[in-house]
Amino acid sequence: MEIRRTIAVTVLNEHGVLSRISGLFSGRGYNIESLTVAPILDSNLSRITIATKGDNKVLEQIIKQLHKLIPVLKVLENEQMIEQESLLVKFGLESNLSEISAIFGAFNGRLLEVNDKCAIFVACDTHTRINTLLNALKTHKPKDITRSGILAIETNN
Repeated sequence: MEIRRTIAVTVLNEHGVLSRISGLFSGRGYNIESLTVAPILDSNLSRITIATKGDNKVLEQIIKQLHKLIPVLKVLENEQMIEQESLLVKFGLESNLSEISAIFGAFNGRLLEVNDKCAIFVACDTHTRINTLLNALKTHKPKDITRSGILAIETNN
């Protein structure tokens, strides 16, 4: 049975680290669904957040392989983190913006900007709720959609 897993990896912020981690996935036929990388404040470290799918055996193997990479200092999984994802959606001005705004409000979202050509909305919520929001917006025919990768932070430290 395939399950979705979010993995946060703390690494030394040096050249080639991301390439080595993504190479670990591709070399073993694992898929990366989402990838977010950012430096950790006031340090020489970065956090790489990876969303992937696989059965328990595959996910266990991924975790073991990540621990073996030299620049990896820490590996965390779903149970130890809170995660969020961001979404930007563009609509034409002919759209029912008040109805769209009400939908976004139910998903921690809001109207971000309106200009003479379009309206742009933003939401930040869990991966599952972002998927639900996108399904709710289909009838409004968005002009463009951009999703961030998953952001995750440790809860027990």
